[in-house]
Amino acid sequence: MIARALEAEILRLHHAEHWPIGTIAAQLRVHHGTVRRVLAQAGVEVAKKTPVRASIVAPYMAFIVETLAKYPTLRASRLHTMVRERGYTGAPDHFRAIVARLRPRPAAEAYLRLRTLPGEQSQCDWAHFGKLTIGRAVRPLMAFVMVLSYSRQLFLRFYLGASMNDFIRGHVEAFTYFTAVPRVVLYDNLRSAVLERVGEAIRFNPTLLELAAHYRFEPRPVAVARGNEKGRVERAIRFARDAFFAAREFRDLDDLNAQALAWCEGAAAERPCPEDRSRSVREVFAEEKPHLLSLPENPFPCEERVEVSVRKTPYVRFDLNDYTIPHDHVNRTLMVMATLDTVRILEGSEVIATHPRSFDRGAQVEQPSHIEALITRKRAASTHRGQDRLQHAAPSAKSLFLLAAERGTHLGVLTRGLLQLLDSHGAQALEAAIAAALAEDTAHLGAVRHFIDAHAHARGQRPPIAVSLPNDPRLQNLSVRAQPLTAYDQLTKDSTDDEHNDARNPQP
Repeated sequence: MIARALEAEILRLHHAEHWPIGTIAAQLRVHHGTVRRVLAQAGVEVAKKTPVRASIVAPYMAFIVETLAKYPTLRASRLHTMVRERGYTGAPDHFRAIVARLRPRPAAEAYLRLRTLPGEQSQCDWAHFGKLTIGRAVRPLMAFVMVLSYSRQLFLRFYLGASMNDFIRGHVEAFTYFTAVPRVVLYDNLRSAVLERVGEAIRFNPTLLELAAHYRFEPRPVAVARGNEKGRVERAIRFARDAFFAAREFRDLDDLNAQALAWCEGAAAERPCPEDRSRSVREVFAEEKPHLLSLPENPFPCEERVEVSVRKTPYVRFDLNDYTIPHDHVNRTLMVMATLDTVRILEGSEVIATHPRSFDRGAQVEQPSHIEALITRKRAASTHRGQDRLQHAAPSAKSLFLLAAERGTHLGVLTRGLLQLLDSHGAQALEAAIAAALAEDTAHLGAVRHFIDAHAHARGQRPPIAVSLPNDPRLQNLSVRAQPLTAYDQLTKDSTDDEHNDARNPQP
C-alpha cells in the first residue's frame, strides 16, 4: 500500500503532464509496477509492454558457446570474424560484450592464510614511485621495500634506479636497520634475483648468492604466478604509497630517505600488528628479534664496479657524467668504484682520482689540480717545441739555453723573445747575436737584442718595426695616402727664428 497523496500525484502526472510510466516511477522513486497498478485501478488503460525483439546474435549463440568451450582463450576479435563469415552483421563492440559474458571462467581458487615463525622469513621487492629530475637528468624513483613476515617490521629506502648494485645495497641497509638477518628472504622472480627458471630448476644471480653466503640467509623465489605468497610486501608497498609518499614534499633524495627512515621508526612501527592487533609492530618485532640471525662482522661490499676506457682527454665517463683524471693516465683501461656519494677511479690498486658523485646528465666533475697540471704540461710542450725550432735555426741557441738554465733565467720568456727576434731579423742575424752574447758570457734576452741591433746598425740597417692590425677587413684593405711634411718643417723653422730674435733683443 502507498499513501493516498502519492496515488494522487501519480494520477496528476499521468493526466496533466502526460508523463510516461517509466518517468513517473523514476521521479517519484517507486517501482514501475506500482505506477501501473495505480493507473489500472483508476480505470486508465495501460499499454502492454512491447515484445522484446529477437537478438541478431541468437542464431549464433550455440556456435559461440561451443567454440569457447573448445578454445577458452580465443580472442573475441577472431571469434567475431568467424561469425561474420557465417552471416552475422553486428558490430564488434557489442559482440565483444556478449563473448565476455559467455566465456567460461576458471573456478575460483581459495588460499590458506600463510603464517611464519618468528625470525623465519622476510619479503622484499621494488616499487616504482615516479621520476625525479636532477639537473638535466630524469631518473626513475624506485623504492626498495623489505618487511619481516612475522612482526611486519618495515624498511623503506629510495634509489635512483633498480640496478643490481642498488638491489644489493638495499639488502645491506635493511639488515643494518634491523641489526639482524632473517633466515629466508622471499623474492618475486625478478632479474636481480633469478636469472633463469625452468619449473623447479632455478639459476640465481651469482651476486645475490654471494650476498646470501655472506649474511647466511636462504634466497627463495615464489612459485610462478603465485603472487599471494609475497602478499606481505605487496601490502607494505601499498601502505608506504598511501600512508607515507602521498602528497609528500622533499628537497632531494637524501631528504626523502631521511623522512622514510623516520616514518619506519615512528608511524610504521606504531601501527597495530595484523597478526595480533592488540600489540604494535614495534612490540612484536622486539619479540621476534632474538630469533633472527646476527650480523656478520663486516658488511657486504656494495660499491659499483665498472671498467672504463679512457681516450685522449683526461675524462672518465660514468653514469652519464664525466670525471677528470690526471693527464698521464689517458689511453688506458681504468676501474671506477662508486657509492651513492663518491666516485673513485683506480688504475690497478692505486686510487688516482676521487670525486663527489653526480646524478646529473652531461656534467663535468673536475678537480682543478688535474686541469692545471695538463695546462702546465701543454705550456712546457710549447716551450720545448720553440727551443727545437731555435736550435735548428741558430745552433748557438743550445749553449745559450744551457747557460741560462744554470743562471736561473726564465726559459719560457727567453724562448718567446728569441722566436720574435728570429721572425723579425732572420736566422743568420740571430745566430750572430747569440754568438756575441755567449762571447761576453751573458745569457739573457736583453744582451741578444743589444747585439742584434748593434749588428744591424753597423750594416746601416734600421731596426724593423712590427705592425699588427686587427683582423678586420676594413683595416686590412685600407689605403692611406702619404701626407707632405713641409708644414712640420715650417714649424721647426719658425721656432728657430724666434730663438734668434730673443737672443738679439734681450728683455731689460
